[in-house]
Amino acid sequence: MNKEIIKGLKTAIPVALGYIPIGLAFGVLSSQQGLSYIDVFFMSLLVYAGSAQFIASAMLVSGSAYIAIIITTFLVNLRHLLMSASLSPFLKHISTPLLTLISMGITDETYAAGYSEAASGKATPKFYLGLNGLSQSSWIISTVAGNILGSHITNPEKWGLDFALPAMFIGLLFMQLKNRKDIAVAFASGILSVVFAFIMNNNFNIIAATVIAASIGVCLDK
Repeated sequence: MNKEIIKGLKTAIPVALGYIPIGLAFGVLSSQQGLSYIDVFFMSLLVYAGSAQFIASAMLVSGSAYIAIIITTFLVNLRHLLMSASLSPFLKHISTPLLTLISMGITDETYAAGYSEAASGKATPKFYLGLNGLSQSSWIISTVAGNILGSHITNPEKWGLDFALPAMFIGLLFMQLKNRKDIAVAFASGILSVVFAFIMNNNFNIIAATVIAASIGVCLDK
């Protein structure tokens, strides 16, 4: 197997393992909301966004209009624009068609796991094939398995499945904290996000906190 693919697979292992409890949690909840494993399979294949899938499945069951679901999931995932923008300077050596495919696999977790390789300027399409391929495969298998098993689990909170998503984000955050500047930016973004959450009635608190905290990081660099 190509060494770049192997490197991508190794990088994806923490993400793939972290997706298992989160995927199972989503699968269980989606089963209780009336979605079939076929619904979950295609949602995980085409949408592939944890928080957005949790929200979309609840909106589907509640009978929300499709346009409302589309707009809501778009807003929830708007942060990926910032992630893609931060990666673009490092991936100019990759053709646009391949970048389009790579961008479809960008999640909070794959972004964090693969950022160091991208920032080095050595990231290749085969690296992302390994990283994104294993990560999404783990997500699809976990969500479908959770949906199938969901009918046998009546109280997912009892097993801590509702905390799986925040727990993985916390783990990924600690992997990125390497100096005082990183810690300062992390604290700033967390505090600002909580404050903005009380002011804004949508997920724009995440976007606003990210932009301001990133600006703080730039100022600390200078």
